[in-house]
Order: sequence, then structure tokens, then C-alpha cells
Amino acid sequence: MELIEQIDRWSEVYPERAAHVSGAHSITYRELTSRSNKLAAYLSSTLPSDGSPIVILGHKEIEMLVGFLGCIKSGHPYIPLDTSLPSQRVEVVIETARSSLTLTPEQIREIISDDSENKFTIHKPALNDPWYIIFTSGSTGNPKGVTITRGCLENFVEWVTTEQGFKEGNEIFLNQAPFSFDLSVMDLYASLASGGTLFSINKDEIAEQKVLYKTLAKSDVSFWVSTPSFARMCLMEHSFNQEMLPNVHTFWFCGETLAPDVAANLLKRFPNAKVWNTYGPTEATVATTSIQITEEVVAKYSPLPVGRPKPGTQVVVHDEKANPVADGERGEIIIAGPNVSVGYIHRPDLTARAFFELNNQRAYHTGDWGRVQDGLLFFEGRMDFQIKLHGYRIEIGDIESNLHALTNVQDAVVIPAMKNERADYLVAFMILKSKSEKSDFEVMREMKRQLSERVPDYMVPRKFVFLAEFPTTTNGKVDRKKLAETIQ
Repeated sequence: MELIEQIDRWSEVYPERAAHVSGAHSITYRELTSRSNKLAAYLSSTLPSDGSPIVILGHKEIEMLVGFLGCIKSGHPYIPLDTSLPSQRVEVVIETARSSLTLTPEQIREIISDDSENKFTIHKPALNDPWYIIFTSGSTGNPKGVTITRGCLENFVEWVTTEQGFKEGNEIFLNQAPFSFDLSVMDLYASLASGGTLFSINKDEIAEQKVLYKTLAKSDVSFWVSTPSFARMCLMEHSFNQEMLPNVHTFWFCGETLAPDVAANLLKRFPNAKVWNTYGPTEATVATTSIQITEEVVAKYSPLPVGRPKPGTQVVVHDEKANPVADGERGEIIIAGPNVSVGYIHRPDLTARAFFELNNQRAYHTGDWGRVQDGLLFFEGRMDFQIKLHGYRIEIGDIESNLHALTNVQDAVVIPAMKNERADYLVAFMILKSKSEKSDFEVMREMKRQLSERVPDYMVPRKFVFLAEFPTTTNGKVDRKKLAETIQ
């Protein structure tokens, strides 16, 4: 069955079941279907049928899902953007994607409140038609849009539904990540495909930990989906255990490295739950490999493996000459299969550089180091300056490019501060054009303010170090290793 038909089917099977709960608001499957149909009718009557993308700009409101499905039903892919993003970043995405329209939750509410009826036929996207476009950090300072087709998404959903065995109409999925981050695709469509309830926690609840734990205790979540960093933060609360979440039976991780101690603590505090680790870049539709992390796996491996590839997908490790390496040897992780994106929207140059064909399947150069041992894949970090910080994929060059654009900046280098073999925070090393009369703290505060207008908060370095010059290597390049050694 096509995914859009599957989702709409729940309006007949479970019409009053909550499809999405966010704060004090919720929407049933009956309402989700009728409202997304109404929005789709409006879009079909007002926009050309050219398949141009539509931006949905909000923060976990129940209208966001109405917007996503309304776009698909009207023949337009959607671009999810979170209101926490700087306005300049939003404008760059809209311009890059050549979006035909931007919709906010308020606008969606206004559109669907109109009593007039517009007859329309629900658009059925072909397998290679774009479903959504997620924008990720780009090394030039501009984000790039990863196009995910209906075929990519349905392939992912079929895999996780089969592997995880969701209880139809009975699961409650935690939504921690904003919809602009592709980790959210995991909980969003696992929930919608199985007739479950998506339970969102918003940025204000996450910021106030007392409120967060009260919200979690009332959530009745059965499927926990988050970055490992978020779980680590929750584990700092002693009451975060099976008693707080009595029905949780699965912890499902993606987006960054799962540390052995996090997995071990979860298994101890939640004896009735399973812990799953997954791996995959945005370009391969959320996740491509998976493994259940048991106490035996924790005891045997450090770092933890990211598992085995999904059925029908190839995951190989190549050397610099594109030859497979022997087991245990390190190389670049290559992913090939029906879950691989068709490329970057309106960027044929970047698409040609990263995507190719392998054994008659679409393939992607991940740029990730990896190795295979005991038939399991292990992720060993980025080959370039791209990192994962608290679940967000960040191009260091993106931050540096935006720092160079700031007032009085001559040069800038950004280094991740590492803790337990993972990025903990960012440090910006700066050379100013002229010495300021203000203190370093005041200069740092002003630079953070300027930078926050250009990039998301998670890309703003925590610490700024002002230098007269950068150390260099023998070939004249900035010695990043030496700078990293100075980080306390």
C-alpha cells in the first residue's frame, strides 16, 4: 500500500486516536486526514502543478503534520524548517530551493478554517517523485537540500516496520528532534505508518528540566526516539527510569555515536526495554544499518557497532582507489540501494560529486570512516571537517565561512573539543583585523550575537580564543592539531 493511503486509512480504522500530541494540543487521525485534504485542495487551486517545494516553517505544532501531508497530496514536496533557525538561514533555504510558498502553522490554521469547498483529486506521487527535502550544513557557508523520494521513504518505513514490529494503533513515539532534523523522520513516519501517536516535546520543555521530566512522565511513551546526547542528559536525573516511563519498550537511536556507558545505563534503568543503535546519513534516508545493543554487545565492543545493513541495501568500505578493504581495515563507508537520495536540489555539481552508481543501484559517498568486523559495521568519524555535535551534522567550513563575514574578523578556525571520543562543544580561534578596546569577553559576546543571526544556535561556538597568528604546518596550512591541543 502507498504510504499516503496507509496514513489516511487510520482515519477510518482509528478515527479518534491522537495522531500527534504537542503541548496542550492534539489532532486525531480523522482531523489529520480531513484538514490535510482541505489544505491540499487549497494548494491545488492556487499553485501551479509544477512540483515546486513548499516550506513549512514552525516548531512542532500540530499544523506541521497537516502541512506535510497537504503538500504531498497536492503534488508538492515539503521542506521542514524550525523557527529556531535564523531568518537569514531560512531565506537562503527558500532561495536555494526556489520554493513556491512558505506556510506557517498560523497560515495553515487560517486556510483550513475557510468553509468553502474545493474539489480536488489527491495526488499520488511516483516512486521517484520528491516527498521531502531536508537541508543540511554545507561547507561553502550555504546549506544544501537533500531530496528524498517517495520510494526512498517507503523503503525506509517498510524496513523499520518489519524489523521493529510496531503494534498497530498502539504505540506512542517520542519526538525529540525538530522536524528540520532528519532524525524526526524516524519517529514521524514510524508513527504515522503504524497508526501510532507522535508525542512531541518542544524546545521550552527541553530547556526546563523539571518541566521536561514531568512531561515525559505523562507521555506514556512506548518507543523512545532521540539522539544519544539527549538520553545522556536525561540519565543525569536519578528518577529517569522504568518507573517514570513504565511502557517504554524500545530505545531507538540515530544521529550520532551511541556511547557504551549510555547504552549500559539504559539497560540497567529500563530492564523491560531494548536498545537499538542505527547509522545513516540524511542522503540515505535517516538510517541504513541497525543492531540491538545488549549487555553482551556492550561488554564485547567499544566503540559500539552500528550494525548490519537493511535488506536490499549494500554497505561497503572502500579505500581511496574505490577498492573494497579487508575486514578490520578502515576506509570510506559507501551506501548503495533504494534508500539513497536522488541528490541535492538544484545542485547538479554537488550531486555528481557525491552520488554515483554501484552494482546498478544509486550509491553515495558518505565521507565517513568505517570498518567491518565480525560482520558488523563500525563508524569511525568523518573523513573531512564535518562533525556530529549533539546529533546535528555540522560542516566546520560552514561556521568558518560565516565567521569570516563578521565585522573585524581577519581569519577564523573552528575546532571541536572532544570528550570520550565525541565532539562536546565548539571552539573558535580568531584573528581580528584590529585590536578592540573592549574585553575579550565583550568581543566574544558580540561575535556570538552576530553569528547567531547567520547560523543555528547549535553551530555557534561555546568558546572564542583570540590570537595574533595561527600555528602552521610545514606545508603552510593552519595546524589544526596544534590548536586542538590547546583546548582545555
